[in-house]
Amino acid sequence: MDYTEFNDKVDGLYRGDYAGLPIVRLRPPGAPMPAADQAAWRISVKVYNANETFEEHFARFLDTVDVGEVKAIIIGGWGEAYEEDSAVPVRLLAENAARFPALRSLFFGAMPSEECEISWIRQSDVTPLLEAFPSLERFEVRGGSGLEFLPIRHESLKILRFETGGLPAAVARGVGDSDFPALEYLELWLGTEDYGGDTTVETLEPILSGERLPALRHLGLQDSEIQDEIASAVASAPVVERLESLSLSMGMLGDEGAEALLSGQSLTHLERLDLHHHFLTDAMVERVRAAFADSGVEPDLSEQEEPDEDRRYVAVAE
Repeated sequence: MDYTEFNDKVDGLYRGDYAGLPIVRLRPPGAPMPAADQAAWRISVKVYNANETFEEHFARFLDTVDVGEVKAIIIGGWGEAYEEDSAVPVRLLAENAARFPALRSLFFGAMPSEECEISWIRQSDVTPLLEAFPSLERFEVRGGSGLEFLPIRHESLKILRFETGGLPAAVARGVGDSDFPALEYLELWLGTEDYGGDTTVETLEPILSGERLPALRHLGLQDSEIQDEIASAVASAPVVERLESLSLSMGMLGDEGAEALLSGQSLTHLERLDLHHHFLTDAMVERVRAAFADSGVEPDLSEQEEPDEDRRYVAVAE
């Protein structure tokens, strides 16, 4: 799997590519548009002073685009997302799911910080989206405030990502108690307690066991203020032996967590180990590099941070 498109840049996905397709917004009447299956369609209204409601914009999208051919959708702003939760776009997508038989990729909540800080985005229960789209292969959600995710079995999902400044433990439990036989890529931004991130190592145990994730090849447990504890748990987690890629990046990883990784089960089978944004000392950085020197893998140890007045910090919080 190509991991290069997954990163910690919290942008609005206004341009570039998503799911291998160029990102396109709905254009004014009469303006040329690409074929429906040749674009990742960005559906959104302004967070401030919108000229139309999300419902109106979505209805215009249904009337304008051959939605039966649409493969990828990006949901951006749905109005004042710091006050209004995502229940309306969830409902509209779920109610119209039969009109999107080709949909395979969905990013839900693509708002940059200048529109709405990640921890201000008010989400809701997003489980109905997976229930409504059984053929969906890629599902990504940004924002943890009010976020809910209930246990589900989904046969087709291959990529699942939650970008938050604070992941509710109930969401992590929902993921861990779900059955995802085809899931290859799982990424959770755990965040901080200040922004609702109450996920613990114990919460993550079903994920670390890997029992319900037989196809998993990448695991990202990232952006955490308990990154050392997570690293210690990962060091003996059964799921690790089947992984190709592991990310413990963006968080408060220090020498204690790195020591646990070095003294735990072997990680030299990995093709990729991402530890960027960390608080390792120079000596520990060299020890980690030396441990993988003969494996052909160069761990990502970029963004070596210095504590701010002895306080560590995660890459993405507010």
